[in-house]
Amino acid sequence: MFRGGAAVKPITLAGFENTFARSDDPWCTFTNRDEGVKRAAILHALGTGPWGRVLELAAGNGSNSAAIGPRALRLDATEATAGGTALVARAIRPRAGRARALRLAVPARLPRAHYEAVVIAELLYYLSPREMVQTARDVARVLAPGGMLVLAHHRIDFHDFAQHAAPLHRAFLAATGRRWRVRVVRRNGRWVVLGCTMRRGV
Repeated sequence: MFRGGAAVKPITLAGFENTFARSDDPWCTFTNRDEGVKRAAILHALGTGPWGRVLELAAGNGSNSAAIGPRALRLDATEATAGGTALVARAIRPRAGRARALRLAVPARLPRAHYEAVVIAELLYYLSPREMVQTARDVARVLAPGGMLVLAHHRIDFHDFAQHAAPLHRAFLAATGRRWRVRVVRRNGRWVVLGCTMRRGV
């Protein structure tokens, strides 16, 4: 529920599950041109790699996971819904042995103790403020010093968000309690992709 704005009902995990039950690609993330541009920006933020261990949170149907996989020696692509996790597993099947789809709803204990890169796209505004703060702390704990955090989110609000979109990247980074070197990789009127490098020695 947004304060001072129109009444909204944030989407639940059951809502996401129903969405995936109706369509394998409900937001056209595999086919929409703008989504392709955003995905290219995420990959540009990561660089050519390869990174050692990469964590992707809220992988959805795996459209980004399939592109991230070749940049990682090990990819953990997590998704909170059963239907989405199955779709992610299908998307990364060509990377079997180096990539795995895991069902995980954050905040939660993350799959590995250390990662060299973390990708978070289209997730933060679906979390409550408390959930987002805990997820930020969890990510900061597992990301190696000098590691890369990629954030990709809308800048505008949608009716099913739990939080306003515009301030979330700044709030998330502040909640980690770490210092970051932040680069705007691509931004338009609808979304922004950031490449955030954790400063060493903090």
